[in-house]
Amino acid sequence: MSRLRLLLSDSHDPLFNLAVEECIFRQMDPNQRVLFLWRNANTVVIGRAQNPWKECNTHRMEEDGVTLARRSSGGGAVFHDLGNSCFTFMAGKPEYDKSVSTAIVLDGLKRLGIEAFASGRNDLLVATPDGERKVSGSAYRETQDRGFHHGTLLLDADLGRLANYLNPDPKKLAAKGISSVRGRVANLCELLPGIDHHQVSDALSAAFFEHYDERVQPEHISPEQMPDLPGFAETFARQRSWEWNFGHAPAFTHLLEERFGWGGVELHFDVEKGSIVRAQIFSDTLDPAPFDRLAHLLVSCPYRPDAIASCLQGWQGEFPVSSEALSEFADWLLAALR
Repeated sequence: MSRLRLLLSDSHDPLFNLAVEECIFRQMDPNQRVLFLWRNANTVVIGRAQNPWKECNTHRMEEDGVTLARRSSGGGAVFHDLGNSCFTFMAGKPEYDKSVSTAIVLDGLKRLGIEAFASGRNDLLVATPDGERKVSGSAYRETQDRGFHHGTLLLDADLGRLANYLNPDPKKLAAKGISSVRGRVANLCELLPGIDHHQVSDALSAAFFEHYDERVQPEHISPEQMPDLPGFAETFARQRSWEWNFGHAPAFTHLLEERFGWGGVELHFDVEKGSIVRAQIFSDTLDPAPFDRLAHLLVSCPYRPDAIASCLQGWQGEFPVSSEALSEFADWLLAALR
């Protein structure tokens, strides 16, 4: 059996691609050396320990049809479009060495005529007339007997959109977790006009083969050509789930406040594993009973607009005399949470 494996994804679905990556990593033969090349459309990928409400403008993402996907490795949030090329190197220990995979990526870029260099823990930089710019970021994951290194290369990414989605709404959110570090970036097309994903895939594959002095046929995969991986359906289902992408967020608190014609309201939410574990609502309204009731109803409710909307609908029905004020409050709250 060949010790190399090259997988090329023909899918732009981030949830499919991340599920493939996770499944291969868990089930690969530790003696194999794997290179997986892929790209995603309209996606924000966050690290395993990140809070999407802190890192992302989730309201704008929802409006623009941008997918949120949590990966199993650490690191910060990144925006992917089809101007990004993604790579994943996997190997068993003790041979796993992220400096080897970094060298392969640098060799692949050199084959295209691009001189890049490693900087810090996980970045690749190029020299431009405006100074050094980041063109690649990476994250890593290791278990007892294997490790992987994955990252992205900026080819012709829409850097303006990156700023749109990686700047969270200015909410009063006290959130734990790993924060993203924003850096000065550049697209490789500035150095090599017309560069595309297929060129990069060919160059990285050639560098991969040369390093290991072996060649293999690529395996093309997609949701229509499902990978032959035991347990893939379960892994794909988990990757698609709200519980993983949002509910896996570190604990945080959220303060919301607003003043209405009938009084002011201040809400304090404590959220753990994507669900509200404590809710406090303070108000100078003449009738605080509905808000005392709502604070009770919100406990154990998932911190997601559809679940909270369902809770609010039942709550408003309990207080028909105050329906106008409560409807105004409910509309505001749902808009603030999106």
